[in-house]
Amino acid sequence: MPHFSYSFQNYDKTKHVRASLREVDISHKHAREICKAINGMKLSRAREYLENVIAKKEPVPFRRYKLEVGHRSELQGFPAGRYPVKAASEFIKLFDNLESNAEYKGMDIDRLKIIHVAAYPGIKIRNFIERAFGRGSPRFNILTHVEIVAMEV
Repeated sequence: MPHFSYSFQNYDKTKHVRASLREVDISHKHAREICKAINGMKLSRAREYLENVIAKKEPVPFRRYKLEVGHRSELQGFPAGRYPVKAASEFIKLFDNLESNAEYKGMDIDRLKIIHVAAYPGIKIRNFIERAFGRGSPRFNILTHVEIVAMEV
C-alpha cells in the first residue's frame, strides 16, 4: 500500500483541516484549472461555483491548458474556458469529505476558507489499442491526486 503525503507545509492540527482524493480517474489538466479557480474562496462559495459549473452556468477559466479551448463571454481577463463536469463532481465529493473532517474537529463549516488546493498526475495505467495487421498503439490513462487544506477564518 503506498504512503501518500501532502504538499502543504506548516500544517497545524488545531487551525487547519485537510482532505484528499488519490488516484481518481479525472483529467489532471481540468483538475489543475479548477484548483486555480477555487483557491482562496470560502468553502460554501466554492461549492456553489462548482455546482454552477456542473449546470453549465459558470465556466472555469483555463489559464495554462488553453490551446484550442473555446472562449467564453462570461469570463473577464482569461477568455478561454470550459465546463469540466466530471472533475467538478469529484471536487464536490472532496468538499463533503473536508466538511466532515472539519465537523469532527469541531470547526465552524460556514467559516472555512480554502488556503491550499493542488492537483497533480498520479500513476499511469498502460494499455494498448488494437490496430490492423496485428499491431497496437499505446494508450495511457493517467490518474489524478487532489488535496485540499482549509482554515477557519
